[in-house]
Amino acid sequence: MAFEQVPATQSLMLTSGASGRINALFSARALKGLLALIHTVVILLLLPFRGRRRAAPSGSSSGHGEKGNCEKGSAGGGAKVRVPANIVPWKATSSWVSAGGGVMAMLDQEVAARRTIAIRRVLQDDDPSSVRAFSMFITARGDTVFTQSWFPVSGEIRGLVVLMHGLNEHSGRYNEFAKQLNRNGFKVYGMDWIGHGGSDGLHAYVPSLDYAVSDLKSYLDKVIADNPGLPCFCFGHSTGSAIVLKAALDPKVEATLAGMVLTSPAVGVQPSHPIFAVLAPVFSVLLPRFQINAANKKGMPVSRDADALIAKYSDPLVYTGSIRVRTGYEILRASTYLQQNLNRFNVPFLVLHGSADTVTDPAGSRKLYDEASSSDKTIKLLDGYLHDLLFEPERQDIMDCIIEWLNDRV
Repeated sequence: MAFEQVPATQSLMLTSGASGRINALFSARALKGLLALIHTVVILLLLPFRGRRRAAPSGSSSGHGEKGNCEKGSAGGGAKVRVPANIVPWKATSSWVSAGGGVMAMLDQEVAARRTIAIRRVLQDDDPSSVRAFSMFITARGDTVFTQSWFPVSGEIRGLVVLMHGLNEHSGRYNEFAKQLNRNGFKVYGMDWIGHGGSDGLHAYVPSLDYAVSDLKSYLDKVIADNPGLPCFCFGHSTGSAIVLKAALDPKVEATLAGMVLTSPAVGVQPSHPIFAVLAPVFSVLLPRFQINAANKKGMPVSRDADALIAKYSDPLVYTGSIRVRTGYEILRASTYLQQNLNRFNVPFLVLHGSADTVTDPAGSRKLYDEASSSDKTIKLLDGYLHDLLFEPERQDIMDCIIEWLNDRV
């Protein structure tokens, strides 16, 4: 099909869904900071050895000292969030103990607060045209993942759509889109991937994007098992598109999907300098949770709708801090893998990308379209549109385009 050619942006920024430009992690500006960190890490690694050389024999055991530190950490206070016990199941693992009771208790409270907000929003939704519900499942890793669903109250059910949100956001942001899908005969399911929305994990920290891919596969299995005979589609936005695409490379998933809808997919991510391809994996291990201060902490220009931007950046379930090293590296790693396997995609897909997107590169979508082996593929490059297509002033036109594409395939 014909489509508008869009030149790649010079400085690529990966999705934040909220903030924190990924190119800040791989930019020249961050180089000085990374070199300073290398110097600091080397010093910190050397200090314990210097201390041991000076230490004199003592009657007290090192184990007692460690216990004291642990007790001190577990004594830290903080605001208490009261939620039903079944919402945040208790976990007693060795990794929690070794990390310090106080730190993990704080993380528990942060997750509980997010989960409570996510649940409250579902329960307070009284739209008479849709039935909205939430549920949670425990992954093979032991993490609790928050999911929600939107079912039509009446009418024939013609298909299923599973939503994957972008980095730093959550499935609840697609509430209006889900209800429009309901009105067209689609059951909709959404999953907050690890570290997002009502799911477990440090907010917007992604230890491995493969966790989200694996969780999506498990979720798809459940959704399809609960709805036998109905065609199943996946919708992914930005990094959520990368998760959907990587899952679709699994032959089992490929066989179950009737199609994919991808908006602003994070496919063409490249470091701005080759040295960062070497440094990123090192620092993702040494300082995985470190936040890049060079990242933009203000609202990024992801939509031309001022009200949509205000709603997004004032949402407590949307992360607005600087991007973490490991998160940035994981997205870079996933994008590299996808670029090496674009010709393996056989699932029908619709990809939409704004030509003015400064978060993910429209040229990556074009490359996906050019190289994918799918016989049924469509691309729409939208002149002047930004990153969050479903929150642009023309959102209704975009939703109509997606729904029309889905209707033609059920």
